[in-house]
Amino acid sequence: MKSLYCNGKYYLWKEGDLHTKDGFLKEADIKNKTSAESNIEKKFYIFEPSFNDLLKKIHRGPQIPLQKDILQLLNYINKDSIVLEAGTGCGCVALNLARFVKKVITYERNKEYIKIAKKNFNLFNINNIEVINKDIFEGIEEKNIDMIFFDLEEPYKLLNEANKSLKQGGYLIIYLPNIPQIQDVIRENNNFIHEKTIEILEMIGHTGFLNIFRKI
Repeated sequence: MKSLYCNGKYYLWKEGDLHTKDGFLKEADIKNKTSAESNIEKKFYIFEPSFNDLLKKIHRGPQIPLQKDILQLLNYINKDSIVLEAGTGCGCVALNLARFVKKVITYERNKEYIKIAKKNFNLFNINNIEVINKDIFEGIEEKNIDMIFFDLEEPYKLLNEANKSLKQGGYLIIYLPNIPQIQDVIRENNNFIHEKTIEILEMIGHTGFLNIFRKI
């Protein structure tokens, strides 16, 4: 697979000739060169695709947290971490985390979302993600988890399950769009230190809050 750049646009290429509005390139040129000109003399730069290149081409499903907000989660994991999340959505959070941890376990009840996520996992050739087709409100089976991330409605109903699943000192991180929902979580919390809440801003607009809790 290659990433090509021309005239302000990126193209992800796998095989065959590439046809674009800036002309076409032959497969042999893409495979064997670091740059090439199309049939209408437009110059293409050819790279090995980065994670960010691939991310631009993922299949989108439900709304996902912004990339800059997902990267906040990396402060609470390491290469030996086992992470659990719900719900999977298009798999963007799981993909980001899987590069830096031992394993990601992700719960998703919607089978269509799972199909989208698995296509994206294959695109990145990442194989340390386990997808569980289950409503997480029915219970969490996994134990000794290092970090749990929730991006779902009524996460306060899962605090006891998260407590049983996390190891001591493990982190529970919850994405919530408004303050009343944060208050619901804090009111129901008996087993976690509320370390901080981070407001998420995109330009001048509010998008939500990341809430960081640590198991006592």
